[in-house]
Parts: sequence; structure tokens; C-alpha cells
Amino acid sequence: MTSDSTVPGGDVDPFRNERTVRDEAPQFVLPLVVRIERDAPPARTDALETAARAVLTILSDERALGDGEWAQVMRDWQDARIRKVVRRARGAEWRRAEALPGITVTGKSAEVRVFPPVPLDGWPKDLARLQVSGTDLDDPEPPADADPTAPVLWLNPDLGMSAGKTMAQTGHGAQLAWWELSDEERTAWRQAGFPLSVRTAAPAQWAELISSERPLVRDAGFTEIAPGLTVAVEGHHRVGELGDEGRGTVG
Repeated sequence: MTSDSTVPGGDVDPFRNERTVRDEAPQFVLPLVVRIERDAPPARTDALETAARAVLTILSDERALGDGEWAQVMRDWQDARIRKVVRRARGAEWRRAEALPGITVTGKSAEVRVFPPVPLDGWPKDLARLQVSGTDLDDPEPPADADPTAPVLWLNPDLGMSAGKTMAQTGHGAQLAWWELSDEERTAWRQAGFPLSVRTAAPAQWAELISSERPLVRDAGFTEIAPGLTVAVEGHHRVGELGDEGRGTVG
């Protein structure tokens, strides 16, 4: 992520692997659970996009704002390292996860439930027992071209990440876009249902994306990959021109 004054806590990057003042604060993680049934797994791209929208949904939820019941823990989480962990569930595991406070966001084939941040060592037992591995997903057919009227989260073409790891990265990218928007732009995006696309950039395109002034996710390298850039956000200010047509559902 590039440093930006709109990031909570000033220009201290919450994703870099170097130790910063954010490491002195209590550490939290945003849990996301993707539903992966054996006989009906979601399409990979839809899961990535749904995870990004889930992050935006909790960031904009009234319970996460002002004096809402999740507001303090959301502030504490954003004052420290911005961590997200994606776990998988099916059957009874999914039903137990749905019984915990959170928000389920539904895409075309994917269901992702996002929960208020929890301490790194304080996961609810019904989430802690879920597996992080096993989130490898495929697209049954190549994704269509990205929607030119909505933000695009471009993935680094040189990385091979599991779907779960990539879902966390697209969630980071969506959060960076959210931080850069005005209140009016945020409202327009929310009312439109948080339309966005996730696509893998071509190598030449990636080089251009990371050389320009765009929000960039820089993974700290704690899991799966070495430290480095994972996602480039393009077109986030287009949300100001969106209408109020909803896309996808939350519940």
C-alpha cells in the first residue's frame, strides 16, 4: 500500500512488513468465512469480489460507525495492522458461523460472512476451529471483461495465491479505495451495492498500474508469499457517478 494521509493513523502503512507504530497498538484481525460446500463450491472470481464487498459492507454498516456496537473494535482494528483472515465452512460449520454476529454477503455463486474484528488470540471457538487451508477455487469459464463503470481490483500476475489469501488481498484493496473516497462517493457506492471487479492484470498493464498514483496493497509476507505488491486499485473515484441500482445482496 502506498502511504496516504487518508489512511487512519496518518501516513503509516498498515501492510508493510517493517515494524511501525501500528505494531505498538493491540492487534486485531477481521474474520471472513467463505461457504464452500463439497458439491457446489463458488466460482473463484465471484468469491474474490464477494469478499471485497463484504469488507466494504462492514466498513459502512451503522453498527461499525459512530457509537455503534462494533464501532470501537473497528477503530481499534484500523489503528493497528490491518489483518484479515479467510476461513472456509460448510454444512453445520456454516450454520454455526451464521449464528454469530456478522453480515453475510451473497454474490452470484459465493457466500461470504464477515465478522467484527477479534483479538489475534481471541477468536470465537466456532470460527477458530474452521480451516484456513482448502480454499482453492476455480472459475468454470474465464471471467468477462471488467465493468468499466466501477472500480477494478487488479491482481499481480506474478503471484500464485490460494483463493483465501487472494480474498484477503482484495478485501485490503477495497478498504484502501474506501479510505480515499469522500462521504458522498461512499454513499453512492454503497447505494449501488458496491459494484466492483477483480481481475488479474497482464504483465505490461501491471507495470503501468504500480507506477502511477493508485492505491496499492503491499502484503507483509506473513503467509504464502514474500513481502510485496499484490493488488492495484483502479477507478475507485468512478463510484461518484454510480446510480442506486443494487448489485448482490447482504443479510
